[in-house]
Amino acid sequence: MTRREFICAAGGTVLLTGVRLYGEEAPKGNPLVRFGMVTDLHYAALKPLGHRHYGDSMRKLDEAVDLFNVRKPDFAIELGDFKDNSNGHDETIKRLEEVEKAFARFNGPRYHVVGNHDCDCITPVEFLARTPNGGKVMDKGWYSFAYGGVSFIVLDGCFTGKMKHYSRSNPWTDANIPPEQLAWLERELASAGKHAVVFVHQRLDPASERHHLMKNAEAVRKVLEASGKVRAVVTGHQHNGGHSKVNGIPYYTLRAMVEGPASASNSYAEGAIWPSGAFTVTGWRKAKSLA
Repeated sequence: MTRREFICAAGGTVLLTGVRLYGEEAPKGNPLVRFGMVTDLHYAALKPLGHRHYGDSMRKLDEAVDLFNVRKPDFAIELGDFKDNSNGHDETIKRLEEVEKAFARFNGPRYHVVGNHDCDCITPVEFLARTPNGGKVMDKGWYSFAYGGVSFIVLDGCFTGKMKHYSRSNPWTDANIPPEQLAWLERELASAGKHAVVFVHQRLDPASERHHLMKNAEAVRKVLEASGKVRAVVTGHQHNGGHSKVNGIPYYTLRAMVEGPASASNSYAEGAIWPSGAFTVTGWRKAKSLA
């Protein structure tokens, strides 16, 4: 199937056959908000290494953006590790600008989550300067926005246990949310409406593989649970994806786009929040759907 044929076929899909994870009734009516999602492109000028096909992520992103432009979600978000280390600083900056230009073909607002590889040979300031969120260049990697009455909160877990941000380094197994950001998260949830979604690169749920779990995940989950408003936590980082539900909150990890050659190994998805607060995912190619 060509990319055009795939887009034409997938564009008419309302919700692909998914996994009913939690015994909940199918949502009724129309969603409050829909959002396109990609993650872990690791785009770089590198030869394939194992399952990682770095250069193919550009074609895969093009396919995802084409479909998002057909389906017209309210916004699109990439969940971290947008790029990789392309043999040094200058080449990495060049590839980052290329992949952002491709993402910018989406006909709507787009957002980014800072991943560990986004700071592996450049500074967070350099990354943020080239990846505007909602059309604005941010001065830090955590921020919030809203669509359809739903609050969206983006966290930055790229801090070491000493609460220093990754910068030209990638100590990926030591990921934390610092106290300042955790206090901000609590305030954001307090002022949010009745539905909120949290995006972060690293996993927060105990079903995670050990090295992909944030070090202070339990403390973060306590804040999310105390609010009573979080309808989903969406992450990347663990390349094979995953899902679980912890104390009433669904945790969904999107499969990495970099895994496997284009195009059959692609992975991207559309999330939705419904008036009841239900969270669903339509996944394409290798991405898991949740109904």
